[in-house]
Amino acid sequence: MLRQRSDFLAANGGLRVGTPAFVLLVKQRQDADETRRIGYTVTKKTGNAVVRNRIKRRFRALAHQVLGEHGLAGADHVLIGRTEALTRDFSAMRADFERALARVRDGKASADRRPPRGKPKRR
Repeated sequence: MLRQRSDFLAANGGLRVGTPAFVLLVKQRQDADETRRIGYTVTKKTGNAVVRNRIKRRFRALAHQVLGEHGLAGADHVLIGRTEALTRDFSAMRADFERALARVRDGKASADRRPPRGKPKRR
């Protein structure tokens, strides 16, 4: 599981696939470790803490069911929650997740390299 901010920032430089309930980011790691790591992000504009935690619980269940079979070995996966993730049918979210992973595997995902929003870092 991803916990450090640097891992999330590294995954942001990878491939991305958008769905109604979430955005999937996938970044291949450059090490010999074949484990599939996952991280979850839900921003405050999605809702209060109860809503955000409910979405993350749904994401954890989703990853538990799908990632082992369809995830990319040796890659970091990040799910960024959208408000639709709270009300979307779980089977539809599962189909979206499998479809998004297939797009990444087939190379049809977007490699969006937009500059980060916000103030530039001081040096």
